[in-house]
Amino acid sequence: MTSQKTPQTMKPATAAKKLNVYLEATPAEFQEGVVSRDELNTLQTSPPAWLRELRRNGPHPRQVVAAKLGVSIGGLARGGVTEALTTEQIEALKADDPEWLQQERATQAEVRKETARIKEKEADRRQRRP
Repeated sequence: MTSQKTPQTMKPATAAKKLNVYLEATPAEFQEGVVSRDELNTLQTSPPAWLRELRRNGPHPRQVVAAKLGVSIGGLARGGVTEALTTEQIEALKADDPEWLQQERATQAEVRKETARIKEKEADRRQRRP
């Protein structure tokens, strides 16, 4: 007796997160269905026009907005940005360069510097072990 393996599937929200797109901006058939691992791989390797357009112009999910602005997701919230933004809105925000964005970028730079310092310290410690 041979058993057929059922394909692994995920909810649209999970697939959208893995694709770095805002779920509410995806087509209805994507939002209403389930996505198999094979379908996700196909979307990643040869994205359809709607996915390329979303990645290019948005609206983008918060983690993408935060990365494009060089701040944390918490920094976005502190700055009052709670919704998905388009690429155009992100560029306008960068051009406007409000004080909160400058502060959050500085905070993020300090976090990165501290993370690098700790990583270097750990590497030195590992090298010194017998």
